[in-house]
Parts: sequence; structure tokens; C-alpha cells
Amino acid sequence: MVAGVTVALVLIPQSMANAQLAGLPPYYGLYSAFLPPMIGAIFGSSRQLATGPVAVVSLLSAAAIEQFAPIGSETFIAYSILLALIVGFIQLVLGMLRLGVLVNFIAHPVVVGFTNSAAIIIATSQLSKVFGVYEDKAEHHYRTVFNVLWSALESAHLPTLLMSLSAFLAMFLLKRFAPRLPGVLIVVTLATLVSWTSGYEKSRTIKLSDIQSSEAVGSIMDYNANMEAVAEMSAEKTAIVARVREMSEKTGRDSYEALALKFKADRLEILIEEAKENSRAMKKQISRSPLWAVEEGGRFLYYKKGEPPEKRYSDRHIWRIKTVAGALDEDALTLTGGGAVLGDVPAGLPGIAMPRMRLDVVLALFPQALIISLMGFMESISIAKAMAAKTGQRLDPNRELIGQGMANIAGAVNDGYTVSGSFSSSAVNFQAGARTPVAGVFTGLMVGLTLIFLTPALYNVPQGVLAAVVMLAVVGLVNVKGFLHLWKAQKYDGVTAAITFLGTLAFAPHLDKGIMAGVVFSLGHYLYRHMRPRVVMLARHPDGTLRDAKLYNLARCRHIALIEYDGSLFFANTSYLEDQVLDRISAKPELRHVIIFGEGINELDASGEETVAVLVERLRGRGMDISFVGLKEQVVETLQRTGLYQKIGPERFFRSGDEALCAVHGAVHENSSERRCPLICTG
Repeated sequence: MVAGVTVALVLIPQSMANAQLAGLPPYYGLYSAFLPPMIGAIFGSSRQLATGPVAVVSLLSAAAIEQFAPIGSETFIAYSILLALIVGFIQLVLGMLRLGVLVNFIAHPVVVGFTNSAAIIIATSQLSKVFGVYEDKAEHHYRTVFNVLWSALESAHLPTLLMSLSAFLAMFLLKRFAPRLPGVLIVVTLATLVSWTSGYEKSRTIKLSDIQSSEAVGSIMDYNANMEAVAEMSAEKTAIVARVREMSEKTGRDSYEALALKFKADRLEILIEEAKENSRAMKKQISRSPLWAVEEGGRFLYYKKGEPPEKRYSDRHIWRIKTVAGALDEDALTLTGGGAVLGDVPAGLPGIAMPRMRLDVVLALFPQALIISLMGFMESISIAKAMAAKTGQRLDPNRELIGQGMANIAGAVNDGYTVSGSFSSSAVNFQAGARTPVAGVFTGLMVGLTLIFLTPALYNVPQGVLAAVVMLAVVGLVNVKGFLHLWKAQKYDGVTAAITFLGTLAFAPHLDKGIMAGVVFSLGHYLYRHMRPRVVMLARHPDGTLRDAKLYNLARCRHIALIEYDGSLFFANTSYLEDQVLDRISAKPELRHVIIFGEGINELDASGEETVAVLVERLRGRGMDISFVGLKEQVVETLQRTGLYQKIGPERFFRSGDEALCAVHGAVHENSSERRCPLICTG
């Protein structure tokens, strides 16, 4: 219960912020944090995975819907909910078909690299709340962090920084010296009381006419005009895209009419991006313009710092205009002079209804829904694996797919948008002591109770303290020793983890690209290793065993070559075996017999069987013979089915090396000038 409530305290503000990333009103994030955590916990297999709105899926959702409807419109909201339903059905079907085996391609080094990088990304994403500054998200996370740190140097809010650091230190000490106490709840509660009693927020709502700075007024009006232009161009582009689809069906995709409309849509897209870039610059200028409050005629008027008339100040605070994702309401501008708090949360539960489905819309959204389904599941299972590595729990990927699918379906019928496993919430869940899925049920119930009863009590929760909660949770997941252990075990595993780590950091907030980079490298290296399996020459060691002749500098027989092949024989490496054998025997002009040790051959496909047949024919054509040692039953059965076993001769297959040497040594050394063979049989 403590873990569930703790996660809810973190999930409530996060879900609202992520909903804005998805282009939705903040309360849709709360709707997505109500049923999905409960359903995901009940139907999934992970005990600690917390399901809810996440940044990556939110951004993917916005990108998928933006091409069909203007952001924030009713159509956009309806399509976002429908997208969650489609994603849920795709994940549910994949789980029922037991295709969760796809997750086995995510190797442990990939999980280690992703866990460490994601922990750093989540922690650094909270820096703006810790310093009390605001910056728009850049295309890459590292750029956003740089912008936040630069802003912090210029205008960090010291009370917010002090509150955040104090909360972090208090939670760390409680965790260290009193781990049985619910340290997170204690600190958040105390911080909320301090915030409420001290007037920590210092927020005011004013009209544009209250601002006496012509520069600030002009910036706001220019910004709103620019945002209005963006909305108009987005609506026009949406209409043109719809006409492109219609024209493509009527006259073909390459017709003059369709291409002309597509060109117009592309041109509008360029203009929209330019306008958005201008809006970001304007917003930054507005939010960084400090204002002084001066009382005149019974009300406060606001001047740019350094510009007020020669009157006594009635307010010693520096006020800044709070910017939002869209246009600013000129009749209700928000000024902030203190720290950021959670603020107003709309009360009441959403209704339950099936989203309206149109076949053409479903077909148009399906490709994006498929991508989001796979990426969301990959992120969820990676997080679940990271948690399971610490708890020793055994995961069922198919059940996890079903759980995520059911969570998305439940969210969609409850006005929620697409959800996934949340890294930060899962980390908080784990650190708070969750051991069973019941924690997820309490999280959903807490969000539901909050929507109904507790919204006023959450108003004064400091955002910086919630940021400290998240940062404390994810810092514990940074595991440098994991990298070192992988490097010691196998260097290529260490490289895989490093590629995943660096790729995830570089591509953030697109965490899926970092995971894919690690998966592709691990699979590529796996294939490369199996394309070039271990092939060594064996010789008799002084202790009587057969060992690597080169490694132990052992003498070799002039007439018998012992070759150990350690790997399956399939289409990707058949030429490698042939080349290696021929290279080794070409250096032995007196060679008469080749013995291949094939204990490591687990599989023999048609290409491998053909290679063995050609190799036998080429050796016998040179007057040599060949024998095989230790072949597995399935390999021998393949040779028997094709008739190659009889062609080689049953007498050329042996169970051990000594047995093979005893059988061939005498005949091979007839008329030999070799005085003493280093492979003298011991049997």
C-alpha cells in the first residue's frame, strides 16, 4: 500500500506532464493513470512494473495523430484514445499468439546498458524542476539538459533548489538509517506542509492590461499571433493530407493532382516547423522577462525590472510569466514568484465508453499503432527485466504482452491514451518496497480517490520535491559494476552494453533507438561469431589428453591432422569450415588422414551437409581419408537420411579421439619415416 501510494504521488504530476507531451489536456494523463496501473499489474507477470503514461510513448502518440488532426482539437483527442485501443488489441493478440519470445532478442548486456542510460535520462529530466527553471524540450535530451543548466546559471530559483536538495538529502538519510520507515511519504508530506504554510508558490493571475511593459506585451501578442498561425497552417495541412489520400485513390499516387497537393502539404510542414521554432524562441524570451509589481490605485501593475516609475515598491518579488504549451490567455495570465507546485487537479472520474471506430481511421492509424505496440512493449519488458534481475523473479513475456494490451484497452474505454511500463514509476515502486502486483492496484485506486476526493490536498506539493523522489529512485539503478562484470566475462558483451548505453543517451527521448542499436549489435555479433566458429589443431599433451597444439606449443604428427570444430554447421559458416580445413592441411605435405572433432556441432543443415560431402570428396581425391569424432545423434541422423553416412563409411565415425587414433594410426604410419609419432595411442 505504501509503495502504491508513493507511486501515485509521483505518477499524478508525471501523467499530467506526459499528457501534454501527447498533445492532450493534462487531466487525460490522470485518466490514463487510473485503470491501466491496476489492469497491467493484475494481468502482467512483473511484480514491480508500474504501467502508466510515459514520455516516449506520449511523443510517439502525438507524432502519430498530428498528421491527421490539429493538436488539442476534439478530433485529436478522439484519435489518441482510439490509438490506445488499437495498440491494446495488437499487444493482446501478440501475447495470445505467444510472440513474446521476440523479447529474447534483448540480451542481458542490452538491459544493463539501457537501465543505466535510462536512469541518467530520467534523473537529468528532473533538473528543470530542481532548479526552478523552464525550458522547452529540444530534439535531443542532451540538448535539453544543456539548455536547462544554462538557464539555471542565469535564473535558478534558490528556494526551489533548497527545497529539492533538502528533500533528496532527507529521503536518502531515512533510506540509509531508517529503511523501515516510509521515507518518501514522510518527506513529501512535510514538504507539502512547509509549502502550504510558507506561501511557497506565490502565484497570481492577471490580465494583459496589467502589464505596463510594452516589450513584454508585444512579445505576448506576437507569440499568440504566431501560435494562431501555427494552428491555422496545421488545420490547412490536415485538410490537404485528407485530399491527398482521396486524390491518390481516384487518380493514383503519382498523378499530377496528388503530387501537387503533396508538395503543398510538404511546404506547409516546413512553414509550420519554422513557426514552431519562432514560438519556442518567443516563449523563452517571455518566461525570462522579470517583472516588478507596483501598487497603483488599489491594484498591482507590472513593469519590466528596471523600468517602473519612481514609486516605492509594494512587492519585493521578481515575477515571471508562466508559459504553457499553447497560446497564452490574455485575460488570465499566470505569474509566478515562487516555487512550482502541483496545482489544480480536475475532480471526478471519467466515464466508460468504447471509442468511436471508423475503418478508414483504424487502417490509417494501424502502422503507427504497430510501431508503438512493439516499442512500448520493448521498453516495458526491458524495465521489467531490470527489476527482475534484482529480485530474481522469472518473467513471462507473453503474459506481459497481454497485461500491457489489457491495460491499454482498459485505458481507452476510460478516456485514456496509450500507456506503457514506466521506468521512473517502476523505480519508485521498487525502491518503495513493492513486492507484489497489489502495489499497482493501490496506485490505480489512489489515483481514483485523488480524482474524486483529494485534489485540493495535492495542490501545494512542490514539484521540486517530486523531482527529488524520482531522482533518488533512479540513481540506485546506475550500476557501473555491471559494465565491468560484462567486460570481464566477454569483451563483446561489454561493448554491447556500452553501445546501448551511449545510443540511448544520444537518441533520447527516443529510447527505443538505443535499445534497437544494442539489439542489432548483439544479434550481428552473435551471427558473426557463428560465422567464424573456433577451429583449432589438436595434439597430445604430456598429461595424455588432446589439447590445442598452438596454445601449448605441442608437437604434431606429420601424417594425421586433428581438427576441432566448435560450432554448428549451417549455411552462414559452411565455407569457413572448408577454408580452415584446407588451409591447415595445405601446410602438411605428408598428411594422410584428417580427424575432425565435432562435439560442438549441434546442428547440420542442407548447406552444411553439402560442405561435408564436398570436403570428403576433395580429401579422398588427394589420396587422404577423413574420420569424425563425437558427432551428436541429430547430426548423424541427418547424414544417414541423406546417404552421406554410408558414403563416408560407418567405420569412420568414433566416440572418442583415442578410439579414432587407435583405429587409424597403424595404417596411416605404414612406410612412414616419422621415428616417433607424438600421437602414439594410449589405449
